[in-house]
Amino acid sequence: MAGFSTQLLEGIDVMAAVVDTASFGRAGEALDMSQSGVSRAVARLETRLGIRVFERTTRSVRLTDEGLRFYKQVMPLVGALAEATSGAAGGGAAVRGRLRVNVDPFFSRLILGPRLGIFLDRHPDLEMELRSRDDLGDMVADGFDLAIRFGHPRPSSLVARKLLDTRVLTVASPGYVRRHGCPSDPRELEAGHHRCILFRDSATGRPFPWEFHQRRRKLTVAARGALTVNDAGTLYSTCLAGHGIAQLFELGAESFIARKKLVPLFPDWPDERFPLYAYYPTRHHVPAKTRALLDFVASLVEEGGEVG
Repeated sequence: MAGFSTQLLEGIDVMAAVVDTASFGRAGEALDMSQSGVSRAVARLETRLGIRVFERTTRSVRLTDEGLRFYKQVMPLVGALAEATSGAAGGGAAVRGRLRVNVDPFFSRLILGPRLGIFLDRHPDLEMELRSRDDLGDMVADGFDLAIRFGHPRPSSLVARKLLDTRVLTVASPGYVRRHGCPSDPRELEAGHHRCILFRDSATGRPFPWEFHQRRRKLTVAARGALTVNDAGTLYSTCLAGHGIAQLFELGAESFIARKKLVPLFPDWPDERFPLYAYYPTRHHVPAKTRALLDFVASLVEEGGEVG
């Protein structure tokens, strides 16, 4: 095949290791190569491609714009080649190797984390790295096989698979209601008589707007509050402690409501939903390890939410 050699594959393997570890030295350790050997392999790859793949300083290593573009194009193909090779050897259905997952911190803590041992027991040849992050970022450049995030997908080349819709509930603790009263209309939250706990959207840096849905009717309220948080656990704990009114996912709030630790407000506005999506680089030759975790997560959310 013109323009192709096994040396090119070797260079791509080294490039991927540098991206994963953000270091030539650590990449060498992962590949059992010297740091100078890693540097030479990257230099040979750059010569073949005619571009500079990495920007290197004494403190950091990062992909250049051209290197990032090449990395995004080639890594799904390398994964497909590895999967095809494994399948030809009779191991196409084997769940093994390293699986790197970018997961929403709240979903990880509430749903996935407590049950993850079941998944790992089923697949003893799998090594899993779970990263809880506030945002999706660039999952391909960051070396993730799969991402699980709340929120509506933004335009990208990623495959987005909807896992569930959970209702958004406006709630307060019984102590808060005793001290401040129970608002009867969402627009009362704009007047300043009530304290609202706002949640920062990592994509915009601003608090999420407060929406209320009643069939096809939508009401957006400029909720007022002195406290803004960016962690779902803090949002729940401060609301439970009576510091203010919050908008929470039913997926995590139902047990507190059942035990009367939280009081649902505005029952006439019950129809706002927020989705959970899984993201992965390509529909073609999805690795068995990725499919296995997707199926496992889908089975978990079927127990606790409306499956999309």
